[in-house]
Amino acid sequence: MHLQKDYNRRFAKEPLHDFNAHRPLALDDDLDAEFTWREPRRVSKNLTVQYDKMLYLIEDNEYSRRAIGKYIDVWHYPDGHKELRLNGVLLPYSTYDRLSEVDPVAIVDNKRLGHVLDVARQVQRKRDNNRSQSLPCSGDEPSRRQHAPSINKSQRSLNEDDLLEAMIKLQGSSEAIFGKR
Repeated sequence: MHLQKDYNRRFAKEPLHDFNAHRPLALDDDLDAEFTWREPRRVSKNLTVQYDKMLYLIEDNEYSRRAIGKYIDVWHYPDGHKELRLNGVLLPYSTYDRLSEVDPVAIVDNKRLGHVLDVARQVQRKRDNNRSQSLPCSGDEPSRRQHAPSINKSQRSLNEDDLLEAMIKLQGSSEAIFGKR
């Protein structure tokens, strides 16, 4: 608060006229719709749209099929929720997050499954988990542009070598897991 008062004291300018030109909001004014970030995205023949490293699966219905091969708008609201719209009409969808993590609760005390999930977690640590830098941040999350570029790999550039490296790393700790070699 102190910074704001100091800034206003140094840089504030008195208006030339006292006339208040602001008009009251009409009943049909939707400020949320006005402050959305809108991005055009092409709908695939499988009724999917990619946005911010997420795959949006559009519900299959007669109206949605009209969007195949056409551009729709992805509305990104300031509070973080997103809407897909074709000519202003809302399209129902579900999401698939490509940056999903191995749930720590899922790593159970199963002899085989636990080790497979450990390998998956090792490979995911090498993956770049940053969302798109060009999109606005949502709600209370920090700005996406403040972070240094990641040294991790993109999802598509992960390959068999990364999997092999993770397995070798975990194999080195097999003595602690199994008690002996």
